[in-house]
Amino acid sequence: MQYSLSSHFSDFDFEAGVDEVGRGCLAGSVVAAAVIFPKDYKNAFLNDSKKLSKKDREELDIEIRENAISFAIAEASPAEIDKINILNASFLAMQRAIIQLQPTPDFLIVDGNRFKTDLKIPYQCVIKGDSKYLSIAAASILAKNYRDNFMIELAEKYPHYGWETNVGYPTKKHKLGIAKYGLTEYHRKTFNSSVQLDLRFQK
Repeated sequence: MQYSLSSHFSDFDFEAGVDEVGRGCLAGSVVAAAVIFPKDYKNAFLNDSKKLSKKDREELDIEIRENAISFAIAEASPAEIDKINILNASFLAMQRAIIQLQPTPDFLIVDGNRFKTDLKIPYQCVIKGDSKYLSIAAASILAKNYRDNFMIELAEKYPHYGWETNVGYPTKKHKLGIAKYGLTEYHRKTFNSSVQLDLRFQK
């Protein structure tokens, strides 16, 4: 199946697409990426990372890195999520990715319906932008691949939570692992108090 996403939202030369992954996880950082493509860039297979197989994401990851004018990946830690909340941590990770881009983007298109930044760069939020614009789709792929691979590596050190398959999301195995083995340094403490309460009610 082929996809046909738009190349640009604006007329600016250096428009960056921005997206994040891992907002709904119980463990691990929230990870964001930002990508600037040439204005004439086309790719029939780029799409929202959630709609692609792992193999396709990995192949597209290489394609994105080779063809982007600039790209960057950044994160906000579980401790930062607990301190400033997941929404603000998502914005922080996005901003950290954006400031790494060279050249500095003229305009941002951000997946979702909300964004907050200290940067003096005009932006537009786009609901389901990762299935509408190539640069946002590319950002979603880079962020997801980076985050998934990191959580799979962590699963070797912390084998009780199923991170090799759930990559930190709240699956049954992950919740049972928390109930039996407690929390790790990579767990979001503010998320897991409610999970532990739910598990107590289930017993």
